[in-house]
Amino acid sequence: MFQVRIHGRGGQGVVTAAELLSVAAFLEGREAQAFATFGSERTGAPVVAFCRMDDRPIRVREPITEPDAVIVQDPTLVHQVDLFGGLEESGYLLVNTSRALADLGLGEYVERFEPGRCATVPATDIARERLGRPLPNAALLGAFAALTGEISLAAVAAAIRERFSGPTGDQNVAAAEAAHDFLLHATREATHA
Repeated sequence: MFQVRIHGRGGQGVVTAAELLSVAAFLEGREAQAFATFGSERTGAPVVAFCRMDDRPIRVREPITEPDAVIVQDPTLVHQVDLFGGLEESGYLLVNTSRALADLGLGEYVERFEPGRCATVPATDIARERLGRPLPNAALLGAFAALTGEISLAAVAAAIRERFSGPTGDQNVAAAEAAHDFLLHATREATHA
């Protein structure tokens, strides 16, 4: 089973991201579940959403305490919430920021991870450019596909189009594709450096 925990703030599409990820997994023939926990349900409040993917039926229902991947939709949460609890060095970390992880005060923390498992992507900037709004969730799912290989970009795009029709779907798919390409390009540059 592959377990993903997504941290963000109310209004950023955290719950939608988990749902889209589970639909993408389902479209690839896997079992999946998505759910969220809320503190105070208001815009800007910390939100955590979860997604599990497996080739077998998923019977567990509790929150994910030992994720295989953590997606951080809002980097202002880095020193406010325990984002990384239970994440092992064999896991994946994806943070929505145009800054380096070291600039966020995470340099020493990410050094313990296996190479190629931690990345940043300017998902909010990509979303503003493609959607005209700062909703980073679709872009982060495209980057997640590039980082982990757990789900394909095609499945992410299909899930987005299933949820959002017309121009909104097209713009979100464009954001996912741009973030996917950004991360692949950044990975290529890092391996040739």
